[in-house]
Amino acid sequence: MTSFDSSPTLTAWRALLAVAVVFVMLATTGWTAVRHQHTATPRDIALASWAKDRIGGHALPDADAPADRLARFFASLTAGQRVALTDKYPLVVGNMNGAPVTLRYRANRRALVAAEAEERQRTGDTRLSFDGRHQALLRLERFRSLLAKDRQILSFDPSGRGHVAEVLGDLDRAQRVSVVVPGVDTNLLTLERTGRKENAAPVGMARSLYGAERSARPDTRTAVIAWADYTAPAGLGVDAALGGLAAAGAVRLNDLLDALPGTSTVSLFCHSYGSVLCGLAARDLPGRVSDIAVAGSPGMRADNAAGLRTGARVWAMRDADDWIADVPNIEVGGVGHGADPVDPEFGARLVSAQGAIGHSGYFEPGTESLSNFAAIGVGAYDSVSCASAEQACRNEISDGVRA
Repeated sequence: MTSFDSSPTLTAWRALLAVAVVFVMLATTGWTAVRHQHTATPRDIALASWAKDRIGGHALPDADAPADRLARFFASLTAGQRVALTDKYPLVVGNMNGAPVTLRYRANRRALVAAEAEERQRTGDTRLSFDGRHQALLRLERFRSLLAKDRQILSFDPSGRGHVAEVLGDLDRAQRVSVVVPGVDTNLLTLERTGRKENAAPVGMARSLYGAERSARPDTRTAVIAWADYTAPAGLGVDAALGGLAAAGAVRLNDLLDALPGTSTVSLFCHSYGSVLCGLAARDLPGRVSDIAVAGSPGMRADNAAGLRTGARVWAMRDADDWIADVPNIEVGGVGHGADPVDPEFGARLVSAQGAIGHSGYFEPGTESLSNFAAIGVGAYDSVSCASAEQACRNEISDGVRA
C-alpha cells in the first residue's frame, strides 16, 4: 500500500498536476462525453406498452414505482398472471426491482433469446461495416454465453453499451449477499473475459469472490451479484474524472439493494470508479448493508469515512503496484474524487492487498485481497488481514455486530 505524503509541496504539485490533466482532457474530449440523439430502444417501447396495459381490469403499476409496491402488486396476481406478464414484457419485468427473483430470471432469459436472434441476423447484414459486423459477432457471443445453462441473470438491457447483473448462489435464501461494483469500461462486452484477465472482469470477480466465501464459511448461505447495471465511463476521459455517472449509478444501486429479498446482510465490494459510485450511494444505503470495501479507489467523494454518512463499516485496500496511487486525490470544481481512502487520516479500516497484481488483480485466487474480501463478505472479521502489524482494522468488531 502506498503511504500518503501530506507535505505542502507535494500537495501543491498534485493540485497542479490535476489541473493540467483536466485541461488536457477538456482540450481533447470537451466538457461532456459524446452524446447521441436519443432513439427509442426495445425497452422504451416495452415500457410505453406496459404503461397502457391492464390486467384483471386494473392498470399496471408504474414500472419505476418503489420496490415494495411492485412486490405487493406481483403478490396480488395469480401464478398464471405473473407468468403472462413476464412473457409479454421481459425487458420490463426482468429489470423491475420488486418483481420476484425467479420471474426476473425467466424474463431475462426470454429477452436474451430475442436479443440473440436479432444479433444473429445482424451478423449477416451486408450493409454493416467490417467493424459493425465484428461488434455484432461479439454481442452474439455474449448473449449466447449469458444463455448458458443455470446462469441467473437479474437484469438485462441490450441497448447502447448494455446493462447486466448476474447472481451466483440462491439470492432468496442467502444469509449473506455480496455485490461487486466494477469501474471504468464496464459494459456488455467487458462483462466477462477468459484467460489471464478472467478475474479482472465483473463476472470473474464475482465468481472468485463466491468461491472464496464458500471456502471461508461453508455453512453460511451466500450469494454474490456481479453488478454491471449502470453506465460506467468509457475509458479514462472526462466522465472518469467527474461524478455524474457515479451519481446516477448510485441511485440504481440503492434501488437494487432496497429490493433484495429476505433479510440477508449485504456487503459491497467496489473497485476503482465503482468506489466513487459506492461513496455517493453510502448515505442512502439500507440498514442491512454492513460493509463497504473498496480497492484501487480514486476517491469516494468524501473528505473522510465519517463524511460518507453511513452506518456501514468502510474498508480500503490498495496494491503497491496499482497505478491509481499516482492519480491526484483532490476535487476541484467537481473534477476529481477527493481524499484517498487508504490515507490513514481518511478513517477507513485498512486491509492487506498482498499478492494482488496491479490495478485489476484484487480478485485473483490466492491473494490476501480476495481472502480479505471473502472474510468481510461472510462476516468472518477475525480472519481479516490488516495492512499494518497492529491489526487496527479489526478493532471493536464482533461477528454480525456493527462497530
